[in-house]
Amino acid sequence: MNFEVAGSKIYYTIHTGIPVLGDFNITETLVVSWIVMAIITLLCIFLTRNLQVENISKRQAVAEMIVEAAHNLVRSNTGGTKFDWLIPLVSAIFATSIVSNLICLVGLRSPTADLSTEAAWAIVVFVIITACKIKAGGFLGYLKSFTTPIAVMTPFNILSELATPVSMACRHFGNILSGIVIDGLIYAALAIASSALFGLIPGAVGDVLSNIPILSVGLPAILGVYFDWFTGCMQAFIFSMLTIMYIANAAEG
Repeated sequence: MNFEVAGSKIYYTIHTGIPVLGDFNITETLVVSWIVMAIITLLCIFLTRNLQVENISKRQAVAEMIVEAAHNLVRSNTGGTKFDWLIPLVSAIFATSIVSNLICLVGLRSPTADLSTEAAWAIVVFVIITACKIKAGGFLGYLKSFTTPIAVMTPFNILSELATPVSMACRHFGNILSGIVIDGLIYAALAIASSALFGLIPGAVGDVLSNIPILSVGLPAILGVYFDWFTGCMQAFIFSMLTIMYIANAAEG
């Protein structure tokens, strides 16, 4: 059995003729991202229909629990209600991340296995971080911060600033992609072991059983609980936490 890690498929190319930007590709990552957005949108509509003040439904109770959890996550890590404006952003990032990570369970390629997805999120967070720093200390103060504690440190401070979005994107992408690679390697190894083991049975029975990846049933599902469910949830939580901490620290000056 062969195993390979391929990039996102390109389904269609729109030739724009725009210099530098080039053509616009409809990729597998883009299509699955649209599916993820549709799932989240439909789920929000489903949970928020017919909201009541009293005698709330189980559906509304779930919606309120999710909203309360988002409020608690931001407020417990920022020390109050000052950064409540972060709640919609953090909730959107967490929901998009966790659905993108777990959608591989239904056989679709996770958008977060493509670095461009996490890079887009990290750039959005980086722009907000920069805006908060400028708002807190002024534009000149922001530029002056690169020269502290001494001017010779300016190149290193600039690199440190640029490393923030790079580290956020690569951390999330690396963990999700490594899980996909390990799952694939385990499936391939168990299929080869199954073929070798049952191929020892003489006759037609051995020929039939050696072509069925029997050992691939069971163990990969157990390992998938960690590499798909646990890692997917943890990376969504970590990216959200980093977003809160970086932006809150930047706003404090």
